[in-house]
Amino acid sequence: MPSATDIKQRIEAAIPGAHAEVEDYTGGGDHFSVTVTAAAFEGLSRIQQHRRVYEVFGEEVGGAIHALALKTQTPSKIQTH
Repeated sequence: MPSATDIKQRIEAAIPGAHAEVEDYTGGGDHFSVTVTAAAFEGLSRIQQHRRVYEVFGEEVGGAIHALALKTQTPSKIQTH
């Protein structure tokens, strides 16, 4: 099973310039809450942003990673909110 650190590293390696905050919210190693901030998300819809993150894990989501609660944002959204 992947750890929160593994998930963070994989996202940040796959999406250039991304910063990921990952929490194992049940402590069981299969339910994670993830916030990803990346300039690469600029101009993409929320669905496209989420797909980009889910592509990192493929079929692991729903398997080894039972749940992935995902929030995505661009750096410009953080600065204005």
